Amino acid sequence: MTADTRPAAAAERLAPDDPRLSFDGVGGWSRGPAGALPLRMPLERLATAMSPGLDRVARTAAGIRFAVRTDAARITLETETDPGGAPLDIRVDGVLVHRWSGGPGPQRVDFPLPPAARAPAEVEVWLPHLGVTRLVAVAFHGHRTLAAVERTGPRWAAYGSSLTQCVFASGPSETWPAIVAAGRGWRLRNLGFAGEAYLDPVVARTLRDAPAELISLELGINAYIRGAFTARTWGSAVCGFVDTVRDGHPDTPVAVITPLSSPDREQSLNTAGLTLRDARALTEEAVRVLQRLGDRALHLVDGLALAPVKDAPALYADGLHPSAEGEHVLAERIGTALDAIPLPRRP
Repeated sequence: MTADTRPAAAAERLAPDDPRLSFDGVGGWSRGPAGALPLRMPLERLATAMSPGLDRVARTAAGIRFAVRTDAARITLETETDPGGAPLDIRVDGVLVHRWSGGPGPQRVDFPLPPAARAPAEVEVWLPHLGVTRLVAVAFHGHRTLAAVERTGPRWAAYGSSLTQCVFASGPSETWPAIVAAGRGWRLRNLGFAGEAYLDPVVARTLRDAPAELISLELGINAYIRGAFTARTWGSAVCGFVDTVRDGHPDTPVAVITPLSSPDREQSLNTAGLTLRDARALTEEAVRVLQRLGDRALHLVDGLALAPVKDAPALYADGLHPSAEGEHVLAERIGTALDAIPLPRRP
């Protein structure tokens, strides 16, 4: 190999739309004077959900990250995050080298990078999965190479509640969807919305229009907790949501994950007269109905098998949400379940 004798660049400052920053998990951008806000779903039709909660949480950066191949000595991030405190992760060739939690408002932070061993490394920045993060610029210092990272793996869209957004994960690269995707080379788009997974039509249309070779739908826990659906309306809503997704993905594998266990809720009636067991059974029946009607690419994943009641004390931080360690256990179990689903080849 011929040595690279070119002088290292002192610094190079990139705008968020620079093509050398390879973004994943982004469904659009909102640009303003405070920086560019990467979006998991377009904002134009979000008002149709008539939910300030969904409007807020849809702007968070769960699963959004960018990568670049470089031999830079350090990276500088210029961001604005609201609220502060949610961590940001930097990985180099898949290894976590920085986890940083800043305060709210504008931030400009330098991060040293491990020295490259002759060849450039893949530097990947995961934005805070619980924060609304605007990106102003990214600067690289002391580099000879700065290039985009080509992504060719299957695209995976993961919809769900706080259990998919992963509120107790150690950092954005250690949520169970992130771990599953990294271990398989999948391109994750995280559509987990904490407290807001109510089968909104605007989200169904987002999934319908999103490029994907795999779609997972973690369903039921928000609907149960808030008593948002009855025994009459929940199964029908699940079928309608899947049908809308199918309008854009007639043959794409769709995995419906029924509610994980929650010991205090399994047999407790909500305000709509349902137990969590009822919600799980109704979700399963909705999937069976669609399968009987001919949907051969629809798959059922039993949430109770993924997280049995007996495992709850070891898995959960609060009887409902996985702990940081529980995220890794769920990643192994859910990843194994998804591995059993054959994925189509990309054209």
